[in-house]
Amino acid sequence: MALTPSNPFPLGTKAPDFTLPDTVSDRELSLNQVKGSRGTVVFFICNHCPFVIHVNEALVQLANDYTNKGIGFIAISSNDVENYPQDAPEFMKTHAVEHHYPFPYLYDESQAVAKAYDAACTPDFYVFDKDLTSVYHGQLDDSRPGNEIAVSGSSIREALNGLLLGEKPITNQKNSLGCGIKWK
Repeated sequence: MALTPSNPFPLGTKAPDFTLPDTVSDRELSLNQVKGSRGTVVFFICNHCPFVIHVNEALVQLANDYTNKGIGFIAISSNDVENYPQDAPEFMKTHAVEHHYPFPYLYDESQAVAKAYDAACTPDFYVFDKDLTSVYHGQLDDSRPGNEIAVSGSSIREALNGLLLGEKPITNQKNSLGCGIKWK
């Protein structure tokens, strides 16, 4: 597995709009349909990445902790399924159900959404305010597979707590690290 950092995504950038199929509900969902009333977390993941597998439980807990506070969560997979068939929509659905994802798991077949967000890795996290303006782009926390640091979601939690309190975005935003998105 090649360690890939997230690309820069300037604070204050508007969230690129999208409509993608949700592999769980089999419905087309738009960003505006699933955004939160107070903020939105868009994150790029996939089924097979060891970095995503490492944080799956924390992603579920994070969404469960913040959804009732007006934060929407949207997971997107943009991987090339011809070369990585384990990331195909039917397996995405199974994966989401098995892990009890409380958020939609959308499939970006064309990879246009990943390109619009300049996503580079899985996982890759973006936090937007109620107006869909970027306030955070970076890591979930300092934990990585094998580094013996417990998964806590502390970096995203700090960004979300600040957003909910109306504070300015945190300035110390560390890149996310993970497997590179599998481009066609």
